[in-house]
Order: sequence, then C-alpha cells, then structure tokens
Amino acid sequence: MIKDWFSKNFSDPQVVYLAVGLLLIFGGIFWFGKTLAPFLTAIVIAYLLNGLVDPISRLHCPRLVATLLVYVLFVLFLLLIIFALIPMLSNQASQLVQQLPAIITEGQKTLMQLPQQYPDFISSKQVQELISMIQLQLGQLGQRVVSLSLSSVVGLISILIYVILVPMMVFFLMKDQARITRWLADCLPSENALAKQVWKQVDIQIGNYVRGKFWEVLIVWWADYVAFRVMGLPYAMLLSVLVGLSVLVPYVGAAVVTVPVIAVAWHTWGWSPGMFYLVSVYLVIQALDGSLLVPLLFSEVVNLHPVAIMVAVLFFGGIWGVLGVFFAIPLATLVQAVMVAWPRAGMVKTDITGPS
Repeated sequence: MIKDWFSKNFSDPQVVYLAVGLLLIFGGIFWFGKTLAPFLTAIVIAYLLNGLVDPISRLHCPRLVATLLVYVLFVLFLLLIIFALIPMLSNQASQLVQQLPAIITEGQKTLMQLPQQYPDFISSKQVQELISMIQLQLGQLGQRVVSLSLSSVVGLISILIYVILVPMMVFFLMKDQARITRWLADCLPSENALAKQVWKQVDIQIGNYVRGKFWEVLIVWWADYVAFRVMGLPYAMLLSVLVGLSVLVPYVGAAVVTVPVIAVAWHTWGWSPGMFYLVSVYLVIQALDGSLLVPLLFSEVVNLHPVAIMVAVLFFGGIWGVLGVFFAIPLATLVQAVMVAWPRAGMVKTDITGPS
C-alpha cells in the first residue's frame, strides 16, 4: 500500500524536487528564521518594491533609474516612520498607560452597578470574578512590559541592525535581481517545470495580496485617523494605527482592536451621544473596508475559504509568531498552489478556495 501511494504521488522526479525544495525552505526558516530574520525581511521588502520598479521600467525608464527612484521613496518612507510616527505613537502610548488606572476604576464602578440593575441576569460574585480576572490579565501585561524594558539594550541593538543592514541589503537585492535570479535558476534541476508553475501562481497571488494589504492598512489607518481627530477622540493616531494594523489578522484583529477604541470613547464621553456617534462612524468604516475596499484591492487574489484562513493563521502564527500571522494567507496560497499543481494519477484536482 505504501509503495502504491509513493509511486502515485512521487513517481515524477519534478515532484520529488519540489517536495525536497519546500522542505528545505520551510526547515531553514523554522530552524534559522531568527538568525536570518534581517535577511528574510530584506528579501520580502525587495520583492515588494520590485513590483513598483517593473511598471516604471515599462514607461521607457532605465531599470537602474527606476530602482533608485523606488529605493529613495522607500528610504524616505522609512525615515518618516522612524522620526515622525514612532515618537508620536510612543508619546500617546505613554499617556494612555497613565490614564489606564482611571479607565479601569470607572469600568469597575460600572460593572458593580450591573447586579443592582439586572439582578436576574448577573450577581455580585460573578462581577467580582470578572474584575479579578481583568486585574490578573493586566498584572501579567505589566510584567511583560517590565521584561521588555529590561531587555531594551538587546532590542536597541536589534533595531539598529534592522535600520542599517536591511536597507542596504534591500538595495543590492533590487539592483542585482537579474543576476540573483539567474544564479538561482542555474542551481535548480533542469526538470523544473512543476516548480515554475507553482512559483508563477504564487508570485501573482502573494504579490497582489501583500501590496493590497499595504494599501488597505494605509487607507483604513488614515480614514480612522481623520474620523477620530475630527470627533475629538484622544490618542487618535495610536488608535488609528492599531485599527490599520488589525486588518493584517483576518477576523480576529478587527474584533480585538475594537475594545480599546470603545474603551477610550466611553472614558472620554461616557454613555453619551458623542460615544455612539464615534462608534457608529468606526463601524461604518469597518463595513466599508470589508464590503468595498477588500473586493477592490483583492479582486485578482484567490479567495481562500474562511476555515482555511483561520487554520493558516493558527498554524503559521504558532510557528513564526507575528510574521507567521501576517504571511498566513500567502503561505496558505502556496499550499493551495502546490495542491492544485501536484500531479495525481487518476485523481481530480481540487482547491480550497471559497465562494468568489
């Protein structure tokens, strides 16, 4: 039985090459991912920026000039984040942490009133257990913050490595893309049609997905920032950045980031029309993101089934943490492309795409 299964799935040498290559790539990332993280980050950034170089090159612009133009824009964007956005976020985060005890105290008072207003649905004991659980979670969060501050020296060194080395590697990866691609092609076996088929599909899907996510983050971020700033919500930049980044985590991100938005709005205005207006505007932006922006940006990307997306987030997030969560859908697309391209004797190829 094992021999029949092996001959049916691995009789083609190209299948063996593809399987071995995927195992080596995933194994190398799993075992050496932390060590090679700056290099892997540079590869991802260079790959995304090359997606901007190609359209400029097609406008009769020399590729080297297009590469330099895109790279300069990338460096300016990076400097804007480092010297403008991060200090602002750090300042607002410090202010929010200082206000956190007051928000918690008001929340406890509101919770303690629930048994008096709804004695048939909730008891004082249940409220006390809920408050104890919240205090325990906040205590654990405080311990994590302290541990992070104690390792700030190591974190500073890591940040310097990323800030200095990654942009340099990105430039050389972009400039020498053709030479690197030819070198990789020479290292591959001559029979690599299956690998090329898989890469062609993955290249289209991952490129469209990651670039679409980049624009989705920016649009959702600034839409929420304008709404929060106009309506006078404190910590508008911090909360809007969190909302923008939440789109990177399917389903879960939007639900989690809604909690601090509502908590700050409630602490600012209480149960007043101002709070309900802000929450309504926030929910409208979320609805427009899901019903209008996502179909517009990801019209050419394969729609994975929701179950496949959630399994990918849990699996790759458990292996590689935050980066695994971000790349969960592209990696699931890779699995999908391999499943579709994999030759199966006497079997019908299926995919895990959801309804379009």
